[in-house]
Amino acid sequence: MPAATTARPSPPAAATPRATARRTRVFALTEARWAACATLAFLVALALQLTGAPAWAWGPPYAVASAAGGWEPARAGLQALRERTLDVDLLMIVAALGAAAIGQVMDGALLIVIFATSGALEALATARTQDSVRGLLDLAPATATRLTADGGEETVATAALSVGDTILVRPGERIGADGRVVAGTGEVDQATITGEPLPVAKEPGDEVFAGTLNGLGALRVAVERDPADSVLARIVAMVAEASETKAPTQLFIEKVEQRYSVGVVAVTLAVFGGPLLLGADLTGALLRAMTFMIVASPCAVVLATMPPLLSAIANAGRHGVLVKSAVVMERLGQVDAAALDKTGTLTEGTPRVTAVRPLPGTGLSEDALLTLAAAAEHPSEHPLARAVVGAARARDGALPAAEDFAATPGTGVRARVGGALIEVGAPARLLPASRSAQPAADTPGAAPRCADVHAVVAELEETGHTAVVVRRDGAPVGVLGIADRLRPDAAPAVAALRALTGRAPALLTGDNPRAAARLAAEAGITEVRAGLLPQDKVAAVREQEAAGRRVLVVGDGVNDAPALAAAHTGLAMGRAGSDLALETADAVIVRDELATVPAVVRLSRAARRLVVQNLVIASVCISGLVVWDLVGQLPLPLGVLGHEGSTVIVGLNGLRLLREAAWRRAAGPDRTP
Repeated sequence: MPAATTARPSPPAAATPRATARRTRVFALTEARWAACATLAFLVALALQLTGAPAWAWGPPYAVASAAGGWEPARAGLQALRERTLDVDLLMIVAALGAAAIGQVMDGALLIVIFATSGALEALATARTQDSVRGLLDLAPATATRLTADGGEETVATAALSVGDTILVRPGERIGADGRVVAGTGEVDQATITGEPLPVAKEPGDEVFAGTLNGLGALRVAVERDPADSVLARIVAMVAEASETKAPTQLFIEKVEQRYSVGVVAVTLAVFGGPLLLGADLTGALLRAMTFMIVASPCAVVLATMPPLLSAIANAGRHGVLVKSAVVMERLGQVDAAALDKTGTLTEGTPRVTAVRPLPGTGLSEDALLTLAAAAEHPSEHPLARAVVGAARARDGALPAAEDFAATPGTGVRARVGGALIEVGAPARLLPASRSAQPAADTPGAAPRCADVHAVVAELEETGHTAVVVRRDGAPVGVLGIADRLRPDAAPAVAALRALTGRAPALLTGDNPRAAARLAAEAGITEVRAGLLPQDKVAAVREQEAAGRRVLVVGDGVNDAPALAAAHTGLAMGRAGSDLALETADAVIVRDELATVPAVVRLSRAARRLVVQNLVIASVCISGLVVWDLVGQLPLPLGVLGHEGSTVIVGLNGLRLLREAAWRRAAGPDRTP
């Protein structure tokens, strides 16, 4: 495949991701255009040749295909030769020229087109990864409002902030640096960092992260980390570092290419020079050497590998799994451990009302309690408010009008509904700290209800729900339990992954331990790691890989991107997945169907079995032709026939995975590894 390029000098750290992404994208687009031009010219020439056109008609298009697709491999091969190395790029160019020299123009052009297309795909994949890192940097705001010593404000670049500065973060702004709240209260959406589905209330003393979004309420934040050392910046570094950990595989391939290329060139020169020393004519020696070069070329091996993998990619794509390359499809079948994110992966990612608990003595039914809370929450844009309103409308649909609406960050909302003051919010804000210190209530049975409400809140929170208290005229009348809902196919997918890998998947989440434990129990997961930051997820993945496992990670958020990059293979949920997760992952589950995860792993294993079969077929054919040419006198037509015949055989064998039956076998519920 394309030769490894020499390392470029790195620009200054702040400019590296963006500048590198721009250079990589330009290079990838250039290679893709040349490869497309080469492929089009080759198809035109092949059509003319097959229809019986004269050589002067199909010769020039073959030449155009060879020139368009071959100039970059030729340049890379010559550059490697100047560095005293020999690679397959140069070998393929020489083989193509040799084939053309003895009249096999189509064979030579085909070799070049295959190499040009492969190189373009690799360059495009690299460009997409670089773009994803650049997109992550854009999450951090470019400027921040810094408070001066005299109480004034100044707008500065976030890169200019230093430890000890105090910044003002207004509602709707992204936080410019990692730090700690020193004044103000608010609710911060930390999904980009921790994956938590709901905004987190912040008050003085709480930690906040760069790139997270402040909701209601203004915050004053003391900067505690240099912007270059923020959690967001570390995510960028970890994505880049984890991507480079795959380089040893590429280095191994380059070593194989080097030895193979040197061996083929050495034998070709011997086949050419040996007969000359024994008195053979120049044309005969050249013909025999070029025949050897053709039959020894890895074209058949390349095609033996690609059709099964590309067929599996096409089949998976028809069923909602976009696998980004043949390398990824092959790696999917190697996994022997799995780690899953919670919010948006195992769960639907949207909070829903899962429990409605009216308190005794209130005279309220579940529907009445939910309607009161929804009427008060209706004007709010908070995710919990939308969950309450959605649940009420699903039950009844009609909501009474609310007046005098007010929302307090970190506390909840209040409004008058039917003449009564209705408050909906966090238990810590709406309930006294202890059950003994209960306020007087103007409704009968208030004291027992205040005692009961603590028990209900504790019960819901112990089972991983977010508890929301509803008060009427100062007295609690009920509690709502809100939680993210498990996907319907989560438990079967977990069981299938356990059967495929031989061990239960692990749950890696930034959410709280109680919510994680509840969802894990429902999904059948026993290993739970909760409260994790992105670097903690990476550490968990690397811990498993250090034990010799090949880990499959499934996630959807920015906070999952480093783990997706560090894993042996990463899969992203497509519908709600962040741009960074979609770009960093090796494959995307378009329709968010977890059942396709074990199915695509099985399909990959089927493809790898076909790859082995094809490599055996190709190796036997190439070895037989090479031995024939070295020991006897292999006629050129038979050499071409044997070489191309083996290519056709392995190609047709690989195309078997295009059939619908191949996916049905992979997705069947009774399949075992």
